[in-house]
Amino acid sequence: MKPQSKLNSQEQAQEQSAEQQTQRPALEFATPEEMLRHDALHTPVPPALASRLKESLAQLPAPARRPWWRRLLGQ
Repeated sequence: MKPQSKLNSQEQAQEQSAEQQTQRPALEFATPEEMLRHDALHTPVPPALASRLKESLAQLPAPARRPWWRRLLGQ
């Protein structure tokens, strides 16, 4: 009897997971960029990665006030 109950519980679990998947609305994206934006909004950034990014940004030089071509031409 127990093997039958295991099969039944496995079948029930599969049915429940299939029902849960069908309940979620399918998302359609017009462009890959839209899909990436959606993913970025719903994916948390790991703290270690966020701190490394902040450190890297702090090491960048300050942005120039004038475009490089104006500085080159002396304008």
